[in-house]
Amino acid sequence: MSKLAVIYWSGTGNTKAMAEAVAEGAKGAGAEVALLNVSETTADAAASYDKLALGCSAMGDEVLEEAEFEPFFQQLESRLTGKNISLFGSYGWGDGQWMRDWAQRADDDGAFLCGEPLIVNEAPDADGLEQCRALGAGLANA
Repeated sequence: MSKLAVIYWSGTGNTKAMAEAVAEGAKGAGAEVALLNVSETTADAAASYDKLALGCSAMGDEVLEEAEFEPFFQQLESRLTGKNISLFGSYGWGDGQWMRDWAQRADDDGAFLCGEPLIVNEAPDADGLEQCRALGAGLANA
């Protein structure tokens, strides 16, 4: 059984709802899952998991949240080589450039992206939550 962490930052609760659904999908696929707000973990602790699902909403000019999540991810980047990860997040404006930039960074870091990064506009609806569960299951089975 793989040990998987779903680590997220959420300002409005939209990305938290996505994280919960990702964790549900991974558990349903048989993974041992930890669901953690980014403030509850460190890059060292995150690196100890076999697989990571990372979630952050778009902020400002389509960037990762800068006070907590961006510093966490910067510290984690050197530990992503060869690790299976999935990326997800919500947004309220723009076209998802923050996610394309984030996925490129993860790829440049040597991570294996499991599935396409998932973005949801505003609060996830039933279809969005099902996509989150599928993302979690896909990562668990990678």
